[in-house]
Amino acid sequence: MSDTTTYTPPKVWTWDSESGGRFANINRPIAGSTHDLTLPVGENPLQLYSLATPNGVKVTVMLEELLALGHAGAEYDAYPVRITEGDQFGSDFVAINPNSKIPALLDRSAEQAIRVFESGSILMYLAEKFDALLPSDTQKRTEVLSWLFWQMGSAPYLGGGFGHFYAYAPEKIEYCINRFSMEVKRQLDVLDRHLADNEYMGGDDYSIADIAIWPWYGALAANKVYEAAEFLQTQSYENVMRWTEQVGSRDAVKRGQMVNRTWGPLEGQLHERHAASDFENRTQDKLEDTA
Repeated sequence: MSDTTTYTPPKVWTWDSESGGRFANINRPIAGSTHDLTLPVGENPLQLYSLATPNGVKVTVMLEELLALGHAGAEYDAYPVRITEGDQFGSDFVAINPNSKIPALLDRSAEQAIRVFESGSILMYLAEKFDALLPSDTQKRTEVLSWLFWQMGSAPYLGGGFGHFYAYAPEKIEYCINRFSMEVKRQLDVLDRHLADNEYMGGDDYSIADIAIWPWYGALAANKVYEAAEFLQTQSYENVMRWTEQVGSRDAVKRGQMVNRTWGPLEGQLHERHAASDFENRTQDKLEDTA
């Protein structure tokens, strides 16, 4: 161990808003809104308030896949929630998601609008609403849901654990990086062994399990999050790499990654999405060219 700093927890913990690293300002130890903020509302049945983080990409990919399957009712308006500016603590957003985390969905197609929060819950809601990407056969459905919940339980080790201490923490702590690297590599091995015998997470068919897992573990394998592919030797997980490329080649997946993206190459940023034509006409490079 290279870190010799000792820390003795106090009897009562107190919050230091200055600690926590690069994204410290997006978290706080209490819930509820901090300010009034009216969210925009578009004309489509579904209103999505999100950002193109892995959890946000799950939902935009799901919606684009549904539209590709011909489900016109899955048309949606997507608005960015700028978490570094505190939009997630605005009154309207908290009314949809009391946990103040993206993504949050409002379904206005019902007589009374339905709020849906937590990315896994949104995937299940949409799959059941449109009877798509979730098998009806009990055994196959259970397998898909098991992997969906595996992702929901495992990703905090990848994002909040490994990603935080490897990429974002204000200091590199060997113990923390080692602890979470070990767990993430175990998870990659779980996936690799499963995908050795299965084309997709649920078996032969693409499903919400793939849509949930790919934005985290596929992005990690492809070195699109944390720039840690070499550190974790993701190339050695050959079945994960095959699946990563296969899912990533889908047109709906490519489109879904662009929605609510506010960083990176301008041609890959679609800050707001209101119609399919926006991918051709309203990416940030097009908007800046006409400004």
